[in-house]
Amino acid sequence: MQTVNIHEAKTQLSRYIDQATLGQGIIIARAGRPVARLMPLEAEKTARILGLGKGIYHLPVNFDSIASDEVALMFNLS
Repeated sequence: MQTVNIHEAKTQLSRYIDQATLGQGIIIARAGRPVARLMPLEAEKTARILGLGKGIYHLPVNFDSIASDEVALMFNLS
């Protein structure tokens, strides 16, 4: 992890944020002593709501067998 002093971090903040976005952590030091760490945030995971497409999207009854002959030919199963 790269260590930079506070003055450099202030003047080059956007560059260090870009590095953190790429997964490289930056330690910020005051008078050579580490005081803070700049790390990327993890993407927030939101729970998916089931059933949003109910009544809008429909799968055919024979969905499993659509183009089964063509698929078999692709895998040399026939």
